[in-house]
Amino acid sequence: METPSIPLPTDAREQQVLDKLVIIRDHLLLLKQDRRNYIRTQDIIPLYDQVIEQVRALNEQRQNQDPRDENRGKHITSFDRVLESCFQLLSLFFMTVGRNNEAPAAYALTSTIRRLLDHLTEGDVYSAKDLDSISDEVEKLVDVVTSSAPHSSPYLMTLLSKRLEKCSSMLKILQSKLDRLAEPLMATHEKSISIFRSISLFNTRTRFSTSEVKKLQDKIKEVDATRVDGKFVNEAGEVLDGSDVVCEVLERCLRWSDIVLERKGVIPENFKPIYDTLVGVRNELEKVTLTKAWSLRETDLYDYQRKLDRVDESRVNGNWLDEYGRPAELYVQRTFLYLLRRSYGYLYSLMLSSEPVSEALLPTYNQLQTLKRCLVEVKASGGVSSERDLYPYSMKLHSIESMKTDGKFMVGDDIPEGQASVTGLLAECFELNYELRVDALDQTKAENQKEKEEAEPKEPPKGNGDEQAVAAT
Repeated sequence: METPSIPLPTDAREQQVLDKLVIIRDHLLLLKQDRRNYIRTQDIIPLYDQVIEQVRALNEQRQNQDPRDENRGKHITSFDRVLESCFQLLSLFFMTVGRNNEAPAAYALTSTIRRLLDHLTEGDVYSAKDLDSISDEVEKLVDVVTSSAPHSSPYLMTLLSKRLEKCSSMLKILQSKLDRLAEPLMATHEKSISIFRSISLFNTRTRFSTSEVKKLQDKIKEVDATRVDGKFVNEAGEVLDGSDVVCEVLERCLRWSDIVLERKGVIPENFKPIYDTLVGVRNELEKVTLTKAWSLRETDLYDYQRKLDRVDESRVNGNWLDEYGRPAELYVQRTFLYLLRRSYGYLYSLMLSSEPVSEALLPTYNQLQTLKRCLVEVKASGGVSSERDLYPYSMKLHSIESMKTDGKFMVGDDIPEGQASVTGLLAECFELNYELRVDALDQTKAENQKEKEEAEPKEPPKGNGDEQAVAAT
């Protein structure tokens, strides 16, 4: 699983720590592969404590030196590599058991965010939406780390704090470029970025569609036609702030569309193995995204992340080399960078969608989510015509309610994490079901009252004899 040619520790004491960490990592990998049993908190915490103990021992040996170099790809040792794997696996295990709001769970997400920001900086093609999502998540992670500080490892807190500070710094640099855009150019910039990425998507499809790429090229040419003397101007003819930024994206998009139409998705044979790896990971993550609620175990993401990391870190001076040491041309480089960014984006999305519920309770939680969606849709469509229509929902809810033991959802003798989330969702479903039943009863009463009124005989109008005679006349 590890990248080769990583130097081993020269200090014998560090080698002892490395050996112990390798054993812990291998134990975590075996635990990850076990599909017969649910992952339990008590399985993970001892391994986490063992890793922290080894880090503490190494810190004492290195005194005040930082055991983990944050400059990825520079002076990385075997210890750093194995330690990274341990923390990455532990982080995903914490998500798997539902402890998403604790500091260890933040490690994997910060790694993915850092990769995304590196690629946005390198590609220099990004929109405000990209930064807004990441910025919000970084703020949430800062809160998680801050709240976890009193009862977490100082080493882990320091590492996460430094990572988050670096992410915040990169976000500010990226945002400063977008801040130059005048308000009228925001939509144009967003559209250009969207077209650029759509072209890149078609470029990596199994079947290349020339017609679709030409349609996108026509759209970008329509945007290009709105320029005046190569600039974006307002109604008064004044050049808008940030015109140079949007023009640069527009021109890159035009050149990229020409290259893609010329190459038609054909990758040179010497770079085909890397391309196949990246496309394979992208396609698998795309499938997982569609079925994540029922099939995803967060620890599964480790293998995908490792494959992507190995491809990303195999670059020399920012570019990929073939087996003969020849660098990839611009077309190949951009295609690989798009696939990397897309795949890391899927990882980011999947981690964000992880529910703070143990995998032992996830089937029940998913059933309740489905029930809630059904009840909400029924209510939005006008409710039910009778109380009897709610029987299937009521029976399912009572069936889930009966699974509790002393008010808790148990799995054997264990009380899995996420009790509050499952119980809260169950209460929401019962509330929706009750509201629909009340509405149905009210509707039935109203209909019965109406039928009763219509069935009652109408009395003839009352009046004196003179009035009746006049009426008869």
